[in-house]
Amino acid sequence: MPSIQRTTRTTRPRAAAPAATSRLRAAALAAASIAVLAGCSVTPAPLTKTELTLRVDRNLKSLTADQEPVGGAIGLYEAMARALKYNLDYKVAMMEEAVRGRELDRARFDMLPQLVANAGYNGRSNDSGASSRSLLTGRQSLEPSTSSERQTTAADLSLSWDVLDFGVSYARAKQTADQRLISLENRRKVANRMVEDVRTAYWRAISAERLIRKLTQLSGDVNNALGDSEEIARRRTTSPLAALTYQRDLIDVQRQIQALQRELVIAKAQLAALMNLAPGTEFSLVVPQRSALSTEFCLSGEGMVRAALENRSELREIAYRLRINESDGTVALLRNLPSVRAFIGTNYDSNDFLYNNNWSGVGVRASWNLVSLFRYPADKRLIETQAEWLTERERALTMAIMTQVHVSRAQFAFARQSLITAGRYSEVQGGITTQMQSAFKANQESRQRVIREEMNGLLAEVRYDLAYADMQNAFANVYSAIGLDSFTPEVSSRDSVAQLAGGLQRLWQSRQDTTGATAAAACGAAS
Repeated sequence: MPSIQRTTRTTRPRAAAPAATSRLRAAALAAASIAVLAGCSVTPAPLTKTELTLRVDRNLKSLTADQEPVGGAIGLYEAMARALKYNLDYKVAMMEEAVRGRELDRARFDMLPQLVANAGYNGRSNDSGASSRSLLTGRQSLEPSTSSERQTTAADLSLSWDVLDFGVSYARAKQTADQRLISLENRRKVANRMVEDVRTAYWRAISAERLIRKLTQLSGDVNNALGDSEEIARRRTTSPLAALTYQRDLIDVQRQIQALQRELVIAKAQLAALMNLAPGTEFSLVVPQRSALSTEFCLSGEGMVRAALENRSELREIAYRLRINESDGTVALLRNLPSVRAFIGTNYDSNDFLYNNNWSGVGVRASWNLVSLFRYPADKRLIETQAEWLTERERALTMAIMTQVHVSRAQFAFARQSLITAGRYSEVQGGITTQMQSAFKANQESRQRVIREEMNGLLAEVRYDLAYADMQNAFANVYSAIGLDSFTPEVSSRDSVAQLAGGLQRLWQSRQDTTGATAAAACGAAS
C-alpha cells in the first residue's frame, strides 16, 4: 500500500497547483477589497439647492396640470365636479384604492406554484479527490481519486408547490381584497365630506359676492362719520361723553364690518382650494336664486336609521376588518399543520466524470414545525380579543350613527326654521333702514343712527345668506348621515367637468324634489 501512495504522488499533476492557487487568492483579495471600498463609500448626500429648486418647480407645475381652465362663472354643481375631479385629497384616496388593487393582483401570484431556475459555476485550484480507509483493518483500501472536474457549471429548473403555503396565501389574498374594499369606503367618506365642504364654502362665497361691495361702501361711510365726529368733538358743539359714545358705536360697527369681510373672503379662498385652483386665481360665481327645500325626505326616521346602518362607511369598514381578523385565525390554524411540498424538475451538470449529465427528478417532502403548536393558543387568544374589540367598536359606532341621523334631521328642521326667521328679520330691517334714510334726508334723524341701521340691514342680509348656507349644508348632512353617496356610479370622475356637473345636478335636484316621489327614486338608486 505504501508503494501505491508513492506512485500516486509522483503521477499527480502538482506543478500547476501553486500558480492556480495564487490566482484564486489574488481574485479573492481583489473581490474583498472592492466590497470593503464599496461599503465605505456610502455617505449622506443632502439635496443641493438646484435639486430643491427643480423639485419645487416640478411640484408647482403638477398641482394644476391637465385641469380644464375656468371658462366662466362657476355654479354649485360645477364646483362639486371640479372638487371630485381635481381635489388632491380625493386623488390621494383614489390612488390608495388603486394601490390596494395592485396589491391584490400581486397577492394572486403567491398562490401559484414556484418555478425556480438555478445556474452556477464552481472552480477550484486543485483536484477534488479522496481515498478510502477500511473500517475493519484501518488500512487504505483505495488510491486517491477524483470524480469532479476543477471547473464545472450546473443548472436546474424545478416546479414546486406547497399545500400549506397555498392555504396561507389564499387567506392573505382574501385579506388584501378586504383591504381594497376598506380603501373604497375611505374614498366614499372623503368624497362625501368634500362635497359637504363645497356646499358650505360655495354658499358662504355667494354671500361674499352679494355683499362685499356694500360692506366696503359702508366701511367708507363709517370712516367719514368717524372723521366728522372727531371734528365735532374738537369744536365742542356737543358734550364729550356724547361724542365718545358716538365714536364707540361707529368703531363697533367698523369692527363688525371687518369681521364679516374676513369671513366672506376666506370662504371664497376655501372654495378655490377645494376645487384645486391655484391661490390667487380670479373666478366668479353664479349667483343662483334661492329655492325652498322640503322637509320631506325619501325615507322615514326609522328607514333612515336602517339605511345608515347598512350604508355608512365606518360600519362597513368594521365588517371588513372582522373578516380580516377571521382570516388571521385561519392563517394561525394553517401554520400548525404539516407542510407538504411536491416538486418536479430537470437538472444539468457539465462534470465529465458523471455518467448522466442530464436527469429529471420528482419527489414529495413533508415537514412539521412542532414548536408552532405551543404558539397557537396565544395566537387564538389574540384573535378572539381583537374580534371582541372590533365588535364593541361596531356597537359604539351603531349608537353614534343612530344619534347622528336623528340629530341631522333635527338640525335641518331647525336650519329651515332659522332661515324663515332670518328672512322675516331681513324684511323688517329693510323697512326700518328705508324709513331711517328718509328721515335723515328730512333732517329728522342723525347720521349715526342711519349708519347703525344700514349696518343692521347688511347684517340681516348676511345672516340670511349664512342661514341659507347652513340649511343647504344641513340638507347634505342628512344624506351623509344615512350613508348615501355624493355621486352615483353613473357619475364618474373620468367625465369632463360639464358632464360630471350635469350628473351631479340631476342627482341632487332629484333628492331635493319637493314632491318627494323623485327623491324616493334617487334614494333607492343611491343606496
